Amino acid sequence: MIKISEEEYENFKSFIYDAAGISMAQSKQILVSSRLHNRITHYNLAGFDEYYSLITDGLHPQELQHAIDLLTTNETYFFREMKHFDLLRDKILPEHGKNRFRLWSAACSTGEEPYSLAMVLADRMGHTPWEIHCTDISTRVLKQAERGVYPLEAKEKIPPDYLVKYCLKGVDDKEGTLLIDKKLRQHIRFKQLNLNSMWPPNDPYHVIFLRNVLIYFDIPTKKKLVRRLSQQLTPGGYLIVGHSESLNTITTELKAVQPSVYRKPL
Repeated sequence: MIKISEEEYENFKSFIYDAAGISMAQSKQILVSSRLHNRITHYNLAGFDEYYSLITDGLHPQELQHAIDLLTTNETYFFREMKHFDLLRDKILPEHGKNRFRLWSAACSTGEEPYSLAMVLADRMGHTPWEIHCTDISTRVLKQAERGVYPLEAKEKIPPDYLVKYCLKGVDDKEGTLLIDKKLRQHIRFKQLNLNSMWPPNDPYHVIFLRNVLIYFDIPTKKKLVRRLSQQLTPGGYLIVGHSESLNTITTELKAVQPSVYRKPL
């Protein structure tokens, strides 16, 4: 494998910070090298410097997006950090009236988070209309999310009653897979979005999930992003981050409800 130099790594650090606001630690050199190595081989390039030139020359927007996809982390699974789904089911939804409920999964990855949320909403909202908007910087994971097809072993994290109601077992050419029922998917819309770029106008949301993402940003980027997210919430709306994340020194606009859960004042 071609070794990445210190100078080349600094170039990619700057690239992903400028593109996505992500601050990569010095310890990520091996990860960057391994993830980009196949692209250097694909283009028959001499090394990382030539690949950097290719994605920043303005002539290869698809490869630039491909590089962003490779350098962003997309680890997820169904009902990850279950307490957040319990909070949604037991506290947030009972407080909501009969108006349309709007939720934003702001870093939806391959879709397990929004489909988990959709199961909770479908189970608890009755005739109250609801919708989930899902965004991610990676076009690769969005394509997988839109399909709603997962390895069968993914079912282990899904509560049994939800599994029966909202999931289908693949047959024939889909054998060995789990399919999300169409009645859930019709409430969900996926769209590519860089959280550090301009956002299209949207009606405010009652809940925003942005979990295990802020840990990759520096303090100024976190403050700017959380301020923008708070503007996207309805009064009384919730911002939910990962259990390892805290906004205690990041915002005064949102008030802590419990660890990793913040609310916009009414």
